[in-house]
Amino acid sequence: MNRKKFLSSILIAGAAIPVVGKKNIYQNDYDKPIIIPKYLSAGDVIGITCPAGFITDKEIQPAVQQMQNWGFKVRVGSTVNKRDYTFGGTDDERANDFQQMLDDDSINAIMCARGGYGSVRIIDKLDFTKFINKPKWIIGFSDITVIHSHLNRNFNIASIHSKMCNSFPDDFSKAEPAQIDSIISIKQSLVGEKMKYSFLPNINNKPGNAAGALVGGNLKTLESLSGSKSDIKTENKILFVEDTGEYLYSIDRMFWNLKRTNKLSNLKALIIGGFKVKPDEAGEDFGKTIYDIVLEKVKEYNYPVCFDFPVGHQKTNYALKCGVNHTLSINNTECFLKEI
Repeated sequence: MNRKKFLSSILIAGAAIPVVGKKNIYQNDYDKPIIIPKYLSAGDVIGITCPAGFITDKEIQPAVQQMQNWGFKVRVGSTVNKRDYTFGGTDDERANDFQQMLDDDSINAIMCARGGYGSVRIIDKLDFTKFINKPKWIIGFSDITVIHSHLNRNFNIASIHSKMCNSFPDDFSKAEPAQIDSIISIKQSLVGEKMKYSFLPNINNKPGNAAGALVGGNLKTLESLSGSKSDIKTENKILFVEDTGEYLYSIDRMFWNLKRTNKLSNLKALIIGGFKVKPDEAGEDFGKTIYDIVLEKVKEYNYPVCFDFPVGHQKTNYALKCGVNHTLSINNTECFLKEI
């Protein structure tokens, strides 16, 4: 895909864990305006922590170097280099490290080092009392969908869905243009540039125009949050979803979950990102494509739907500001997602 066509333009160049429950900081007023954390300037500090899977100090160095090249300072959390089986430390260690970064006023943004699994194991251990009074950008995707959804549902605080430390190339000079652009979009989002993405249409799209707050993330993770305190609310919003390593029947089940929980009924628009599908096992052919699965669930609705948006477990995974208002335009020649 042509790089210029794909990304058309940017519009403007050790604390203990408090016990949650002493004070009710959660709210259900979904009509309140979105809270935008302060954008970053040169010299601001980005903390790196592992709320989910483990990563080594060596593995985060390309990300550290690049963020420093952007003019930011980097503070590496205590969970980097820690390992408890698949996790970046025990639940308490990961929660404690994340809590310290939430509460530390000298840290201006939090970059989750990688996904994997584990955020749901610590989300209810975290106390967001101080954070909601002085919010900061939280960055990541995949399993970090837990945190994005929790912030949006309970506090109306924006966050950044994007690549993480384990996705930065070792050598930018040898990286593909789309991968470089995806990484650079993180910086552009952090410094307050309004994002505008142009992408090629898919023949299965449902054309139209829409405006609303952008929410979403990893589909399997969103399904797992159904009925919880972190369950995403989609009414009058633009929903985006992506996933990887799932069978078609499992994807179908997840979209039925969205439909049966009324998360598809009152959308402004639906964006389908990258879906890396496991091949059906011999003799167990599902018989439907990802396009069939989605269009079956939304056939009764009139909102726009687009496929192949550049977000997900792939090199073209551009930064998206969750909770922030966007417009979406889908026609037969070009599609645009534009931050308002």
